[in-house]
Formats: sequence, C-alpha cells, structure tokens
Amino acid sequence: MAASAPRLARLGAMLARQAAPMQQQFRMLSDKAAAEAVKAAPEVAKAESASSGSKIRGFQAILFGGLGAGFLYGYSLFTSKAPESGPLAGPPALPVVTKTSKPGDYPAVRASIADLLDNDNYDDGSYGPVLVRLAWHASGTYDKKTGTGGSNGATMRFGPECEWAANAGLAVARGLLEKVKAEHPWISYADLWTLAGVVAIEQMGGPVIPWRPGRVDDADGSRIVPDGRLPDATQGAKHLRDVFHRMGFDDRDIVALSGAHTLGRCHADRSGFVGPWTNAPTTFSNLYFQELVNNKWKPKKWDGPLQYEDKTGTLMMLSSDLALLSDRTFRKWVHLYAKDEEAFFKDFSVAFGKLLELGVPFPQQPAA
Repeated sequence: MAASAPRLARLGAMLARQAAPMQQQFRMLSDKAAAEAVKAAPEVAKAESASSGSKIRGFQAILFGGLGAGFLYGYSLFTSKAPESGPLAGPPALPVVTKTSKPGDYPAVRASIADLLDNDNYDDGSYGPVLVRLAWHASGTYDKKTGTGGSNGATMRFGPECEWAANAGLAVARGLLEKVKAEHPWISYADLWTLAGVVAIEQMGGPVIPWRPGRVDDADGSRIVPDGRLPDATQGAKHLRDVFHRMGFDDRDIVALSGAHTLGRCHADRSGFVGPWTNAPTTFSNLYFQELVNNKWKPKKWDGPLQYEDKTGTLMMLSSDLALLSDRTFRKWVHLYAKDEEAFFKDFSVAFGKLLELGVPFPQQPAA
C-alpha cells in the first residue's frame, strides 16, 4: 500500500483539476438562480418554485453524474497498468516471478544465471564476460593491510562506487541479475554477483571455480573504499604489482588473473578502449596468452587512448597486457600458460576463487 500512495496523490490532484471547472459552473448557476428568485413576483412563485425544482434536479443530475464519471475514471486509472511515462507513470516494473526458490537452493540460482547468459543482441552473443567483470571489480577493491574492500557488502549498489570510471558499463550486469534476485530473494547481492562470475566462467568452457556463500549486503555505502584500487589498463608492471600485492597475490597470480582478458572486449563508451583480445571472446581458454606471445603488437592509430593492435587491426592489447611480456618474471608465466592450458586453468581457478573470498568473514559451512 505504501507504494500506491504517490499514485493516489497524483490521481487525487488530477481529479481535483478536472472537477474545478464543474465546481465553478455550479456556483455561477446557483448565484443566477438566487438572483432570479429575489426578483420574481409573488404571483409566479408557484411556477418559479416548480422551475427551480426542475433546475435543482438538473443540477443534481449534473453533479452526481459528474462525480460518478469521475469515480469510474479514477477507479480505472488506479486498477489499470500504470503508463511507462508521463505524470501518472508508476515505478519501474519488477520482474514477474510466479515462484521463488527455497533458501539455500544454490543449484537453482546457478541454473537461473546460466539461463540468462546467451543473448544474440548483446556484444558477441553472451552476457558472460560482463558478469565475470562484475564479480572481479566487486572483489578487487580489497586491501589486506586494512581489511577493507572486497566482495562482502556489495557496495557497488551505491554511489560513488557504481559511478567509478573503472566500473562503467557494469550497470548492465547488475540490472541483468535483478531477475535472478527476484527468483531467489534470499541470496545476498554479494553472493549473487560473485556466483554469477563463477557460473559464467564455467558455462563458457572455463575451469570449475571454488565458491561458497556467506557474504552479506551492506545497508548503505558508508564502507565504500577510496577510488583507485582497481587496475589501470594504461599502467605497467609496477602498477600491477602495487594493485595485486595489496590484495595478497603474487606474480604468478597476477598473470593467471590477467588471463580473464581471454573473455569479452573493450568499449569506447566505457573504458575508452575498443576491441576484443581474441577472436573467441565468449570462450574461456588460454588463447589470450597465445595471441599475446605470437602476434606483433603496434600502437593503434586513432583519436582514442593508447592501445595496441595486431596486423589485421581486429585484435587489441592494452599497456597492462604488454607489461606481462616486458617484465621477465611475468613473461615466464605468460609463456607457460600459452603452451599449457591445463596449467592456466588450474592456477586461474585457485586465484579467482581466492579473489572472490577476500575480506569475507565466512561462517563454517561447506562450499556450494
């Protein structure tokens, strides 16, 4: 009923505006009738009385007829679907859910996520890559020294975190998962976002990622950390170490997690960069490392920020990607993963699972 109050207020105001001319007309007619009654001669009083009675009955018909029409019109507005725009527009409609799952039914949540992934009208035909990015960015703000940040709290629901440049475009992923949240209202957003990344990787051919529930949602954005903790694609090896070592990762983890660039593409209206890293952006594989090693990369000639392209101009790499080749320690892991997909899958599974759990005070329970 609380959600109906604004709509009732708008309806009342509209009906009042529509009734105002009728009220004015009624007052004018009443004043005129009173003046005529004063001037009338006694001998015509009886006739005038009959006439006045007729007018009054006419006024009553107009009045009650108008009120009845107004009531029916108002009732139809209240009971019909709210228009999508205009002064009587209601709030955005929530997904229609006929049945919700039982608390703790994580296989059902996984199935709901998997059902949303394929969409020919989005990017390369899958929402999988953007869901992986959501899980990554929701978790990658952790600082092991202060114990702040990480996936617990799902603070990206609030500003300013949702408005950070690094999170541009992730409203698509958050909005997409609202349908899953409606079907399974008992799961926290923090658990849902991280599980969505896990399911997306597995559905796109990647390794099984260890995941367990237990994250809780913050009520507000008071625990949002300062901007700048997520990787900057324009930076080099030192920056990568600063970001990942802050979370507790080593150099091997850095290269393994960078392998997530085998998925998806950059968008000029989000990061400013454009293009995919591989020719199979919806398949999880070691192709990113193969492209990195086997192609020759040259600066792209365009008006956008510095990025690199292969000889065809189809694929791209960022400065942070090429830093993996220029740094001796990083480079040895790049070459290993380019040759051995199984080794990459194993290391990525461990590192990504760790990323999703940073800063989460888990209760004692088995993995889902």
